[in-house]
Amino acid sequence: MVRHGETVWHAENRYTGASDIPLTGRGREQAERLAAWAATAGLAACWSSGLARAVETLAPAAAAAGLPPHQDDRLREIEFGEGEGLTGAEMRERFPDRYEAFDRDPVGNHLPGGEDPVEAVRRATACLDEIAAEFDGGRVLVVWHSTLMRVVLCDWLGIPLSEYRRRFPLVRNVGLTEVRVAGGRRSLLQYNTPIDMAVPEEDRR
Repeated sequence: MVRHGETVWHAENRYTGASDIPLTGRGREQAERLAAWAATAGLAACWSSGLARAVETLAPAAAAAGLPPHQDDRLREIEFGEGEGLTGAEMRERFPDRYEAFDRDPVGNHLPGGEDPVEAVRRATACLDEIAAEFDGGRVLVVWHSTLMRVVLCDWLGIPLSEYRRRFPLVRNVGLTEVRVAGGRRSLLQYNTPIDMAVPEEDRR
């Protein structure tokens, strides 16, 4: 599981959510680094959300692996409602009370007009379970989004969703997080590893 490459809004620390923002030049360079990893990763399939930043990040990797890229909108980032496109400081100015509540508990107090993270976890997990069943025993690359990835990991590992920021600090662009799915169990193998330092599968056996 990999977070997409850099966008302008992420470089400016803006909440992007469901807004469809393309990669920067640096983001495209990050996608090429992911492609170099994918070429020898032994992938069985390549998936991403339908948002441009994820699709653009996946495309070179899928090509390098010789696989078709697949998209599913259930992997899209959590929607941040009125917070989309804003920095934390801008939200504090526009709706201070709601932002303070969100900052204190981003799951229990999602932003005005935003998506309930619990529902986002349900949709994403349903998608990932389908992919895992289809490619049982295979290694699948999923390019998606930072906040959604972290709340899903919390759910899978029995951690309260509201602790996602503390337990899983910010995910770097094209950082690799690997989960093994076997016998109905999910095991976290590595988290947020720089793609250039990702541990080869054969070295973890």
